[in-house]
This record gives sequence, C-alpha cells and structure tokens, in this order.
Amino acid sequence: MTGREALLRAFDRLFEKAARRLSVECTEAEREEAKRRFEDRFSMLLEALKHLELHELPEEQVRKMEEGIEMISPADLVALLASVPLVTQAQELLRLLAYRAAEQRLLEHYVRSADERYGGN
Repeated sequence: MTGREALLRAFDRLFEKAARRLSVECTEAEREEAKRRFEDRFSMLLEALKHLELHELPEEQVRKMEEGIEMISPADLVALLASVPLVTQAQELLRLLAYRAAEQRLLEHYVRSADERYGGN
C-alpha cells in the first residue's frame, strides 16, 4: 500500500467517526464528494505519498485522532468551521508575503552587486 492509500483510508475512518460524533447521516455520494474535496485540497501531499510504501498509518496514531474527534467541543467545531474559509485567503496572503520578500532580496542583491566605479554610491 502506498502512503497515499494509507492516508485516504485513514480519512475514511475519521470521516465516519466525525459523522457519528455529530450525528450526521451522509449518503455514499456525499462521502465520495467529501473525499474528492479532501484529495483536491491535499493533492500535492497525496501525490508525494504515492512514492512511499507504507503498510498503514500506525493504529495508535489513528486512534488518537479519533479520540480528538470525540473530545472536540461545540465551540471548537464552530471555530473550525469559521476558519475554513479563511485558510484560502491566508494562503494567498502568505504567497504575497513570499513574493514581496523575494523581490526585496533581489533588490538587495542588485544593490550589493552594483558597479560603483563610475560614480555610484
């Protein structure tokens, strides 16, 4: 089994745990759509994990994740739901910051390497 398959199997298990915890009934189509969205959001990671041979995620780790689902409070759940739309915006802001930092480093490089022989500062 690849790391990708192990992670997707763990997603299925955790999805079921969360659905039971929230007393939510999902159709098979809804489960598949949720899994597809998960795969879309984590496509880079899942692609990299295709090359990792893994028997499965450690049972103890998956169990701890399930326990975390059991211990989540209603306020925690609301906070998670409120933060999801902000993640995309935060990623865009981080890209902008990285771009500006790269621009600044490039400018500093040009200033340091400028030829000062003909009247430069």
